Amino acid sequence: MTTAVADAGEAGAAGVGAAAGDVGPEELGRLLARVPEGWTRFQIAGRPWAVSRVARGDGRTVTLEAEQLGGADSFGANVWLTSSGPVLRPCEVPAEKVLGLLRALPAPADEFGIHPPSSLLTAANRRRRTTMPEPTTRTLEVPGAVLTYDVREPAAPSSERTLVLIGSPMGAAGFTTLAGHFDDRRVVTYDPRGVERSTLTGDDPVTPDTRADDLHRLVQEVGGGPVDVFASSGGAVEALAWVAAHPDDVATLVAHEPPLPAVLPDRDLAAAAMRRNHEIYMAQGFGAGMAHFIAIVSHEGEYTDEVVAMPAPDPAMFGMPTEDDGSRDEPLMGINMRTYPDWEPDLEAVRAAPTVVVPAYGEESRSVMTGRAAIALAERLGTEPLEFPGGHDGFLGGEYGQTGQPEPFAKRLREVLQG
Repeated sequence: MTTAVADAGEAGAAGVGAAAGDVGPEELGRLLARVPEGWTRFQIAGRPWAVSRVARGDGRTVTLEAEQLGGADSFGANVWLTSSGPVLRPCEVPAEKVLGLLRALPAPADEFGIHPPSSLLTAANRRRRTTMPEPTTRTLEVPGAVLTYDVREPAAPSSERTLVLIGSPMGAAGFTTLAGHFDDRRVVTYDPRGVERSTLTGDDPVTPDTRADDLHRLVQEVGGGPVDVFASSGGAVEALAWVAAHPDDVATLVAHEPPLPAVLPDRDLAAAAMRRNHEIYMAQGFGAGMAHFIAIVSHEGEYTDEVVAMPAPDPAMFGMPTEDDGSRDEPLMGINMRTYPDWEPDLEAVRAAPTVVVPAYGEESRSVMTGRAAIALAERLGTEPLEFPGGHDGFLGGEYGQTGQPEPFAKRLREVLQG
């Protein structure tokens, strides 16, 4: 339990529950960053409050609970962390009451400005960012899509290889903190086709292989390889396809927790669970699909028939919408959970490539599917997996409302890239 004492001063003068109005994902992300993990004591409008923050569902939902110490007022809320930013779901209280409390909490001394959606930085990284030039945003037309990518040039002339940071469906905004730890080299981030700023222009299927071709074209556009690559989650799946198809593009690939059933001993059940998630999403919509996704990715150990067959949990348990809005354009469940289950990596081509491939897992997530897949991938490649700090989101520093262990994570990544 972490305890800290803070006085909100004039910020809390309006009291908890003051009219809050509408809140966008940028503001909500900054407000959420004011609440430390665990239990914290605050002084708000002259009264003591206890506020707790707990991550649930593999870090995709944050539960907030607030209690007036020595008083009768208490309430809770869930914040659902989506690829478009955090979404507030109060628990039987008006949203204005929750927002009033968050706005009454003391802001970090160096909190400033409005950042691009989901590019929410910790105070430490905001200070660090002053040493690294702002990214330059560019676009690249590829067959069937227009990719949007960002280039961060080093703070001083550098002989280091370009570092490419990729996820899927996480876009460039998820790597803001991690990029700030590598101001000694050029850093390239991008939004995969069909994600955030990168739009589809055709009906070609989106697969790990089409995104691998996108990455090849992107690296050629920024000067060619070989580059170093940190690829997390679905980005690691697509990076394996990239290395197999274009081995001279990548010098070192750190493949962090790929959701890759093909390498697991329980591959058929893992693939079936992913297909089932896509089916639930298509039949019932976003809330039910995401609730089911959280349930299956949080499962530790090998999958069973019972896990595959389980229905979607109540979305309200995770603070998610219970009604289907009819949309079916979510890239995680609409694309990745449809294409990854049947995708087979060409491990023979990966082994034959000059690329140093380093499968990696989080110390907190080695027992879930993505951590197990990293360990199994290393065995299939005849190498040793490496442990990184934190869990699946270990490199995040406030992006999407999630905070892992970005500083030790970046230090570990630098050690690996230096060989």
